[in-house]
Formats: sequence, structure tokens, C-alpha cells
Amino acid sequence: DHHGHIPRMQAGMEILGYGKDWLEVIIVQQVNLLSAGQPVKMSKRAGDLVTLSDLVDDVGKDTAIFFFLMRKASSHLDFDLDVARKTSDENPVYYVKYAHARIASLIRKAQEEGTPGATDPASGDARLLTHATEQHLMRLITRLPETIAGAARHRECHRITNYLRDLSAAFHPFYHQCRVVGEEPALAHARLKLCAAVKQTLANGLALINVDAPESM
Repeated sequence: DHHGHIPRMQAGMEILGYGKDWLEVIIVQQVNLLSAGQPVKMSKRAGDLVTLSDLVDDVGKDTAIFFFLMRKASSHLDFDLDVARKTSDENPVYYVKYAHARIASLIRKAQEEGTPGATDPASGDARLLTHATEQHLMRLITRLPETIAGAARHRECHRITNYLRDLSAAFHPFYHQCRVVGEEPALAHARLKLCAAVKQTLANGLALINVDAPESM
């Protein structure tokens, strides 16, 4: 509804001595709330509406942030309240936070059982990480800086949420296929190094969008 005002505002910037491109306006498309698969009907005239505060009270701050950032600003968003309330892998933010908590739990267990390198995982030898899931995780970890740069350059925060989901999805196969506790000492140490790196990367990405990274769930 407000597209037509953008050229006028940019013209105003030029009159004030700024370049036309000095003012960048990001148009955010409509957000539809869904409940039981149906749109939640609202009416401004009748005062029948759901405020952002109501939404945060319902699904939580972290879930609200993550869901809003999962789509480009230029794309419509169907905010599924039923999915947002779930504490399962169906909920994207729960899935990412659970991956972080699972790694934290694994590191604690390794420390409790005296696994080599558990108290200093960073000194592990990454050259021992030859399994396909390990290689995939290492490649993904290195992509965080370019993901952040791309998100900032193109004003597309969904690149960060997508990245976090991809990294979480890559960790779970590793977790099931590559033993850490009880493995040969040098390899266990190397895998703990990888786990710690994934955990830190998830925490860094979540911090960028102001979402908590829990140590347990």
C-alpha cells in the first residue's frame, strides 16, 4: 500500500543533499497467522486482532524471532501457530536449539567419563576426521562468515536461519554414525573438537538473531 511513497521520500533526500540511494526502504510482505491449518481472522475495525506481544506470550520470544526471519521480506509468511508451539523437530527453532543442547550434553558426558580431550577439545587433530559426516560438518562451519556477509549485503536474514537449520541437520547424522565417548582416544579428541566447533558456530549464529542457545533441554 505504501510503495508509491518511496520515490517521493527518495526525491526528498536528494533535495536535502543526499543521494537518492541513501534511503533504502525494505517492503515487508504480509504475515498470516494460521491455527489448525486455517487463517486466524482479524478485524481492525472490530478491534479483533493479535498483537506482537500476544504472539510472543503465546510462542515465546525466540520462536517468534526465528519464524519471522525464515522468509525473505519480499515473501509472504504463513506463521503456523501449531508448529510454533511444538517441542519437536517439526519446530525449526526447537530443532536448532536442540542440536546445541545435544552437543553440550555430549561434551558434559565426555568430561564425566574422562574422555581424552574433553576438557580441551580445541587441541584435537582435525586430520583424523575423515568420515563423510565429519567432512560435511567442517565444510558447513566454514560457511558462517560468508553467510553473515551475504545476509547483510542483501538484507536477507533468512540466510542465517537457513544456515542454522542446515548445520543442525548435518550434525544429527554425525551424532548417530560417529561415536565420541568410548572411541579410540585420538579420534575421540578430534571428534570433540568438531562438536565444540559446531556448538560454537550454532551459538554465534543464534546470538546474531538474539535467540538463546541452551545448554540443556
